[in-house]
Amino acid sequence: MVDSLGYRAKIGYIVPSTNTTAQPEIDDLRRAGVTNHLSRMTIRNTKMVERPGFDQVLDDIRASASPAIESLCTADPDIIAVGVSPEGFWSGAENQDRVVAAFERDAAGRPVVTSADAITAALDGFGGLTRIAVITPYLKIGDNTVRRFFDDRGYDLVAIEGLGAETPASIAHIDHDRLRAAVRAVDTADVQAVIQVGTNVAMARFAASAEPFLGKPVLSNNAVLYWHALRTIGIKDQFTGHGRLFKFL
Repeated sequence: MVDSLGYRAKIGYIVPSTNTTAQPEIDDLRRAGVTNHLSRMTIRNTKMVERPGFDQVLDDIRASASPAIESLCTADPDIIAVGVSPEGFWSGAENQDRVVAAFERDAAGRPVVTSADAITAALDGFGGLTRIAVITPYLKIGDNTVRRFFDDRGYDLVAIEGLGAETPASIAHIDHDRLRAAVRAVDTADVQAVIQVGTNVAMARFAASAEPFLGKPVLSNNAVLYWHALRTIGIKDQFTGHGRLFKFL
């Protein structure tokens, strides 16, 4: 027997409790017969202006990720997407496999996808793009760890722009004017793709609209993660209005 609404797939999604962006953005991408199911990791809205604040956010995520996944599993999802960037990017590329393996144990063997691996899959899908520009919601201290992640994976990070959010909740306050300025700041002729990290940044629709003008992929975190979740479980629907990922890959 299958769910009457989620007869093709049930996608589980865990997000920080401060996140108000991921749910509406992934609901915009939902296909007929696919249902989305969120579970929240309780974190404090800690200031991230110094390293102790970043570490506190990470500690909160680590402490609450397992209970959030275990709660979500009672709905029996087909896959779980980890809708939080820091654990993948801030822990470094060398820890990504360890982090995912721990999440999969919590998920009782269900597949688990993260932003870090979703971005890699998308860049590979577009022909192995390597020269990238990255937009983050963070201050410089967060930008440095994101830079290290992409450097460690062998990408040529041409430019990085942080949007300076001081707390997890304030990331959702970043508007299209700031996103537009950030894209202009990082885009150059030798950049093959623009990547935005941070699942509380509302950039999915803006990214899709920016691609025709830039003539290159603009990968919004929530969109690329949801795309990767769909493709991982074999849902290959292609459709317009949400960027090159969903139209071509």
